[in-house]
Amino acid sequence: MDKQLFSEHLATLRERYDEILEQCGFETLNVFSGAPSVQFLDDNYYPFRVNPQFKALVPVTDNPHSWVIYRRGQKPKLLFYRPVDFWHYVPPAPQTFWSDAFDIELLAKPDEAKAFLSGEDAAFIGETAKLDGWEIGERNPQHLIDRLHWARAYKTPYEFECLREANRIAVRAHKAAEEAFRAGASEFEINLAYLKAAGQGENQMPYGNIVGLNEHGAILHYTHLSTEQLPESERRSFLIDAGADCHGYCADITRSYAYRDGEFAELVAAMHQKEKELVAGLKPGTAYPDLHRDCHHKIGELLQQFGVIKTSPESAVESGLTGTFMPHGLGHFLGLQVHDVGGHQSGPEGGTTKPPAQFPFLRTTRTVEENQVFTIEPGLYFIESLLAERKESTLADEVNWDKVEKLRPFGGVRIEDNVIVHADRVENMTRDCYA
Repeated sequence: MDKQLFSEHLATLRERYDEILEQCGFETLNVFSGAPSVQFLDDNYYPFRVNPQFKALVPVTDNPHSWVIYRRGQKPKLLFYRPVDFWHYVPPAPQTFWSDAFDIELLAKPDEAKAFLSGEDAAFIGETAKLDGWEIGERNPQHLIDRLHWARAYKTPYEFECLREANRIAVRAHKAAEEAFRAGASEFEINLAYLKAAGQGENQMPYGNIVGLNEHGAILHYTHLSTEQLPESERRSFLIDAGADCHGYCADITRSYAYRDGEFAELVAAMHQKEKELVAGLKPGTAYPDLHRDCHHKIGELLQQFGVIKTSPESAVESGLTGTFMPHGLGHFLGLQVHDVGGHQSGPEGGTTKPPAQFPFLRTTRTVEENQVFTIEPGLYFIESLLAERKESTLADEVNWDKVEKLRPFGGVRIEDNVIVHADRVENMTRDCYA
């Protein structure tokens, strides 16, 4: 990664943090990377997940008991944990593209951090369970966190490059997963092919990979990973929702495939087209809920085109019928977290703008602005519980149940790209990597 790019990024962050700390009445911000937790009734630890507000300042994602101390107007200090330990891997002292931007102190024991920390005029962000009695300032002040979350929506050129690289890694792995699917691999084997191509383990992945064959494509967060290899006659469809990590930034990509030509393959191709139309509509000044409503109209068009519903797309949206086939939101902010923060926030001071009652699972209610990054992920599924509920409703006669039964064995289709909103264009990082 380019050293100058990170230096400019950190300069932008320091300007933001100086302003936010002044607004909130603090001089110092103490940010804790976190501490590993022991599993219940065991001596093994849960996989460590870094505090996202820590990796917002320094691209270190795998080192617990570390700290960033930021004092207004001063070079940030990094307390980097390097224990004397023959049981576990001990990371080397940082000597990389970002290390000159910090005053670095090495800690051999977690308690050594106390000598550098102060609670005077300070705020603290992080987990507090193992810090009882520590003088670290006001713990997780909401008015400060709200402002930091709001600012996270506006990405810097360094962040764009991290997100682009995460997409490059993920697309490479998605191609390997499709190849494994077409070769007859099991869900478990497809996931292994994905991880190998990405060069990242399960604990480095930003979320648990969703790898579903046939009907499993209708389970929105399916992570069971069956080891069964299906005979060729039973291979119908494949949905994979999987990402990658670059310096703590996430890719989040979904692709759906048909094993052979036919109506479901045509549905997948048609969904690609609708998804690209929705990406094109992601422009500054657009209210994200309006784009989500447009998505439902496009899903209604597909349902009508493929004979699944007997009514018009407009009627299907207004009645809620399209929600049976697409129950989730169109997309979300993307960045240091897969579902990046601030999507429902009303302003920098906080507050919540709830999704419309008709679309309760929409993760973003903000107005689209320049330098924001989103996923766009329309889907159409045949979900057993939702179909059963609809079959008992007053809208049952508006559904062609014979066509539902024909398509149900394919599970569903979802297409998801990662997109940067620029002032004059929309950059589709995901499709750029497929080109």
